[in-house]
Amino acid sequence: MPESGDVTSAVIFLHGYGANGADLMGLADVLTDHMPDTMFLAPDAPENTAMSPMALQWFPIPWIDGSSEEDSANGLRSAAQDLESYLDGVMIDYDLLPEQVIIFGFSQGTMMALHVAPRREDSVAGVVAFSGRLLEHELLVDEVTSFMPVLLVHGDEDDVVPIAALPHAAEGLEAAGFKEVYAHVMPGTAHGIGPDGLEVALAFMRQQLGME
Repeated sequence: MPESGDVTSAVIFLHGYGANGADLMGLADVLTDHMPDTMFLAPDAPENTAMSPMALQWFPIPWIDGSSEEDSANGLRSAAQDLESYLDGVMIDYDLLPEQVIIFGFSQGTMMALHVAPRREDSVAGVVAFSGRLLEHELLVDEVTSFMPVLLVHGDEDDVVPIAALPHAAEGLEAAGFKEVYAHVMPGTAHGIGPDGLEVALAFMRQQLGME
């Protein structure tokens, strides 16, 4: 809870493959002074990875764990339903409207954010998407139901998810009708969240939540 005890907004962190919710919660320590009355939450992904029972995944990734494309697609659908329910629960529990909520994804968490947020009935305040991909972009044109500002952030030395994923995501979102798609490239950054990227993300979140 914010020190004030009043919750007027929430940031939902979605972690990457092989991590857990705690992985991104350290960001809250950096952001909280600049985002008063904001609740920071980080759910765990629903599945264990095939490689380690201590590591979590939102859905299987065939080129990492040898799963099938069908298993991956089914896992994505299942995780999307779980995340939908979680987001609904947060809004009910803290009496928040969708426009008071930011979804902040990293890597596979970004894939979840970019898949789920556009297909929700009501638009959230914005999506911050670090170092991930837009999945099933060809389906988004027909399945999109809400539009929100999206900030895409990627390191130019990312050897896990190549930097080319950023323009690919931007093009896919714009083709689906998104009007506010912003991008920031973190120079010299690998698969991670650099200080400059976090600074840009903070400014974006403050603006979308009306803190500017």
